[in-house]
Amino acid sequence: MLSQVAAGVLTHQSELLENNAVVVQGPSGVLLVDPGLTESELTCLAGDLRELGQTVVAGFATHPDWDHVLWHPELGNAPRYGTTRCAAVMREFRSDPDWKARAAEGLPPEIAEETPLDLFGLITALPAGTVEIPWAGPRVQVVELPAHAPGHAALFIEERRVLVAGDMLSDVLVPNLDVLNDTNDPIEEYLVGLRRLEGLTDRVDVVVPGHGSVGDADELRARIELDRAYVLALREGRVPSDLRVGETAKPGWEWTSDISAEQVQRLSERSRHAGTPGAEASVDIEADASGQD
Repeated sequence: MLSQVAAGVLTHQSELLENNAVVVQGPSGVLLVDPGLTESELTCLAGDLRELGQTVVAGFATHPDWDHVLWHPELGNAPRYGTTRCAAVMREFRSDPDWKARAAEGLPPEIAEETPLDLFGLITALPAGTVEIPWAGPRVQVVELPAHAPGHAALFIEERRVLVAGDMLSDVLVPNLDVLNDTNDPIEEYLVGLRRLEGLTDRVDVVVPGHGSVGDADELRARIELDRAYVLALREGRVPSDLRVGETAKPGWEWTSDISAEQVQRLSERSRHAGTPGAEASVDIEADASGQD
């Protein structure tokens, strides 16, 4: 079911992982961001749009995690944009003859048989340096963030004062750093991403995270500070004390404690590889969530 969060902006939340698909209405159709997750949820979303008399004229994937690059035939054939790096990651992934089997292996078992993969990862790269979505609706600014995943981006819908944050600023999931590269500083990258989002706070009334609850302007600021404190604790080698971790986590999300502990371990391992940050594999929030209730 679609829920309005601002004038001309609606969300559709999945049951597992609380993924938020975002619908931005324009004069001739909608921009659809990160639709998911299961066949029934995607067809429900398509049905809701038909009831509103809306067609999808553009799509956007905030980053190349499996749950943000899904699509369904009933949503139509509109171009599905992503940053240059996001599209490159998915193009490389799909170049493997066994890509569909690999994608299926990464799905949570609860929905593995219900998640459609035929249109998985078909992302059109926006030219490098593109600052807004090319469509006829309200201006949607692309804010590329060096945090969480290669090619990760937030969207700022200026005239609606809405920030679509991708996999940052969640009230249920802790920050998950990008340790895929072997030349990056994942902690500093995440802090840079938070600073870029912080620069928009005076212009935002509503924040929509990739997972969890929609927040207002005060919650946006609070989540930035919460995420910053979490990342700084990781930098100090501590398992962060955080409301989203352990006994204070939302019921059903207690596994975030495992993510925190594993990130501390992996960052410690990286630091022992002098001059070779990123030597270890990344911690994937959604992959670690598979099998959890």
